Amino acid sequence: MISTMEHISTPKVENVRLLDRFNSRKQAVGTLYLTATHLIFVDPGGKKETWIQHMHISTVEKLPLTTSGSPLHLRCKNFLCVTFVLPRERDCHNVYTSLLQLACPAQIEDLYCFEYTPTSDLPKSTGWDFFDINTEYLRMGVPNSQWAQSSINKDYEICDTYSSQLFVPSRATTPILVGCSKFRSRGRLPALSYLHSNQASICRCSQPLAGFTARCLEDEQMLQAILETNKQSDFMYVVDTRPKINAMANKAAGKGYENESFYSNIKFKFVGIENIHVMRNSLLKVIDVCELKNASMSSFLTGLENSQYLKHIRTILETSIFIAKAVEEGTSVLVHCSDGWDRTAQTCSLASIVLDPYYWTIHGFQSLIEKEWLSFGHKFTDRCRFLESIDPKEESPVFTQFLDSVWQLMRQFPCAFQFNERFLLTLHDHAYSCQYGTFIGNCEKDRLDLRLREKTYSLWGYMMNNTSDFINPMYRKEYGVDHPILRPNTSPQNIHFWRGLYNRFENGVHPRESITDTLGAKKDHIASLDDHVSLLEKRVQQLLKLLGKSEEKLVSGLQGLVSSESLYMLCELAKGCTTAKNSNGDIDRLPNDVTPNILSKGMSMRSDSESGFEDGSSQLSKSLNEDGLSPKLTPSTSYTNSLENLTVDQIDAEVDSIAIEWKSLRNVKQCSCAFPFDHFTKKYHCWRCGNVFCTRCIDRHISLPGHNTQRPVPVCKPCYKHIKHSPSVSDLQHIAQPVTHQTQYSIQ
Repeated sequence: MISTMEHISTPKVENVRLLDRFNSRKQAVGTLYLTATHLIFVDPGGKKETWIQHMHISTVEKLPLTTSGSPLHLRCKNFLCVTFVLPRERDCHNVYTSLLQLACPAQIEDLYCFEYTPTSDLPKSTGWDFFDINTEYLRMGVPNSQWAQSSINKDYEICDTYSSQLFVPSRATTPILVGCSKFRSRGRLPALSYLHSNQASICRCSQPLAGFTARCLEDEQMLQAILETNKQSDFMYVVDTRPKINAMANKAAGKGYENESFYSNIKFKFVGIENIHVMRNSLLKVIDVCELKNASMSSFLTGLENSQYLKHIRTILETSIFIAKAVEEGTSVLVHCSDGWDRTAQTCSLASIVLDPYYWTIHGFQSLIEKEWLSFGHKFTDRCRFLESIDPKEESPVFTQFLDSVWQLMRQFPCAFQFNERFLLTLHDHAYSCQYGTFIGNCEKDRLDLRLREKTYSLWGYMMNNTSDFINPMYRKEYGVDHPILRPNTSPQNIHFWRGLYNRFENGVHPRESITDTLGAKKDHIASLDDHVSLLEKRVQQLLKLLGKSEEKLVSGLQGLVSSESLYMLCELAKGCTTAKNSNGDIDRLPNDVTPNILSKGMSMRSDSESGFEDGSSQLSKSLNEDGLSPKLTPSTSYTNSLENLTVDQIDAEVDSIAIEWKSLRNVKQCSCAFPFDHFTKKYHCWRCGNVFCTRCIDRHISLPGHNTQRPVPVCKPCYKHIKHSPSVSDLQHIAQPVTHQTQYSIQ
């Protein structure tokens, strides 16, 4: 970071004011820090910190000098807009100059991911082996008699923006593939994107170099070979995602689109998705609308309509639905735009999501991004404008629009998707943050040349370690069985403005609490109580055996007691009391020999490796079911099954270690450490005390004595210290592991 620090001439500015654009009188005064990776504003009065990653900064603008100071306005790629007023113009200029250099490095090696080191012990290799292109196509039944894997591009000689492994029709010979690639823009020949169960396929490529009269025999043979892979249809669609006028203009440049008279058995269709320049300008208009001060209903809706942004989202969805419907009906589709890495990636991805429930899961969706966006060469470095040398006209919200379209589907099918809105927001944030190497580079070859697997961390590793943050509590795995294909409605009233993304940092416009987080917390609470009840039932059985009493006698003795009285009586029973009152006031006498001496004071514990909890940071991967939702409730035999080793202190610790009541998330505006909560900040419950904390205060995951399964669960710092130093569970200390992620297990 030495070279980065050279850009910082003023690392600290005091008495800086952070303006509230809704209330000019509400201004925070604090200190502005400029570090190698972040711009940090600390408001000691409000105990608030604002962290802005340099790579998220889109534009930095010095506003005209005022009597109160020199304003500095920042627009960020994650749609945060802030204005700082620095007391001295010189300091403002220094910060301004530094941010211009830090937000757009000159060299790709200066990006944040090459210096980033997480606070956890997560190995750098985690996540890089997550996706294997051969495994993904094997899942679709490829290779088979109709489709073959080709290594013609193994050294990226045919097309340097494609993957080294391509799947093409079996009857397409090497001369056909080579000739076809020469006739396609950038050498991006038709290749298999998705194969449906009915053998209809989605293929993708770039525009042909057709001009007005040119033709290519190998290209015509290639399309015929694709058609013949699907025996149930005598024609195929060629979908050009561009407006027809744009495609016709490209003909004058020697490019264009397929001449139907040269290709037999194809049906050609234009769909009219605008180019990257129109989309960029449209998003800028949306940002202007979102920044309106005291916007009226008329000005907001008029501005949104004039941007035509929702119209673009709707067109992308309609195109994808058309492709999916054709495939569902048994007709193969070839999709392209100009170069086949923007609109083609959007529509092929969304069509695959509509057709395949696998892509509705977290793992499947990540595989889809790897295949359609990374392997097929979407230009993330250019479209997100990571570097100073990139032409600003190359920047465009292509990936943002894709995520927006997925969010539209999630609104219409809330039980279909395993992931929640936070999952999409995290993907969007890290597509621009450059914190991980996953989205760095314009193609697979770039990522290999940069040796990203060796030098950077993978976003998939981070997300796997935080999976429960991204779980949709309304997800039903069987939904994909009952509804294997999504049927979205694209009527205007069903296309919504994604407030959670574009107005994400405007706290006043969001609900007080997240529905998905509230549901997730309820499921966690129920899981904790179920686990506790399982242990209590086991203890009752052990005590009955110890006392020589039948279960029926205990049940009759507890009749008429409320739950708290029953629990009290069980506790008294466990402690060896000689008497206990029932609901009628009668005395039930217990054997005098039921004393703490009967219960052994020893406690036998297996090692953490024997219990299956040797690595607290990897519990998610070990305990999640196949659906990725919930830990398996398999009882631990570490100490719960031994009658001889049961102690009174242990039972006390078990009863007291579980929070029966959890604090509601509603109206919890800040953590006990004064960290403020907004609508999209994940709030965590401590499973021992039931209070709400931020991720920094949920310090550890530890096994609670009162849980039957003995799996590590989130606890706050004070509760962790209490459990750690408790004499009755001193032998359990080696189970506790540092929390390396912000995970709260969601169990069903």
